[in-house]
Formats: sequence, C-alpha cells, structure tokens
Amino acid sequence: MDNENKNKYICEACPYIYDPKKGDPESGILPGTPFEDIPDDWLCPICKVDKTHFKKADK
Repeated sequence: MDNENKNKYICEACPYIYDPKKGDPESGILPGTPFEDIPDDWLCPICKVDKTHFKKADK
C-alpha cells in the first residue's frame, strides 16, 4: 500500500478523497482528524452522500 494514501478515503459516488492531513475545515473537520473520528452525520462536501459511501484508499 502506498504510504501517502493509507489513511485517505475515497467517495464511491464522486471523485472526492478525504485526506486526514487536510480534514474538511468548511464542514468543521479539522486537519489531522482520522476518517473514523468524523461524526456519522458528516456528508461528502461534493455530492453530499454520507460516510457509508466511502472506502479506504489502497493506492
């Protein structure tokens, strides 16, 4: 597994990639927040699907 992507999660509905180094500040998710620690009601900032539509990046 590529070390650069090991903690990133990819939205299966659009091209958004959640990178814990960047977080999602516009949604109140601070940089450094692991995907697992994001609240369950968080939505993809692009297509607005919930966390169940994300998969762990492996490449």
